[in-house]
Amino acid sequence: MELDQNYWEERYKEANTPWDIGYASPPLIAFLDQLENLDTRILIPGAGKAYEAIYLHQKGFKAVFVCDWAKSAFDLLRAKAPDFPEAHLICSDFFELDGCYDLIIEQTFFCAIPPSLRKAYVSKVEKLLRKQGSLAGLLFASHFENAGPPFGGTENDYRNLFSEKFVILRMSIAKNSILPRSHNELFFQLIKK
Repeated sequence: MELDQNYWEERYKEANTPWDIGYASPPLIAFLDQLENLDTRILIPGAGKAYEAIYLHQKGFKAVFVCDWAKSAFDLLRAKAPDFPEAHLICSDFFELDGCYDLIIEQTFFCAIPPSLRKAYVSKVEKLLRKQGSLAGLLFASHFENAGPPFGGTENDYRNLFSEKFVILRMSIAKNSILPRSHNELFFQLIKK
């Protein structure tokens, strides 16, 4: 199985998206509600149906960008937020993106890429963030028995992975995860060194 554009497009076309909870994740909502600058440039890679982007857009954020390989993933975003700028919908390979962002939101993308790409992910996020830019979101807090995706990990794994290029402000078990993910999601916030 190759986790390429065709794979993800088929998953969305078949509605085979068991990770999709149908709304913005509560730990991310709690974090996003603390943001005040409506001009913050925000990227959500592997955004899927982009519930967090819809939420931010409805709150008045003007510079939210979403990236996903699957064109079908953006159908809900277009329906729920028809005035969302089309130019902010990026159907592309995350690792080929350009741009400069203040904040990158992580929600189910990191766990969807093969672990062999995790160092490349860290480097790409660092490159896309402005100086003192932030990466924040959710990571699974354990390994999985089945072959992924999703691919899990541990807090120690992530600290080792990110600490060279980022200051770790927070990384702890999320207190407000949805029940099926309770005690198995780490909320984290990192600042680019």
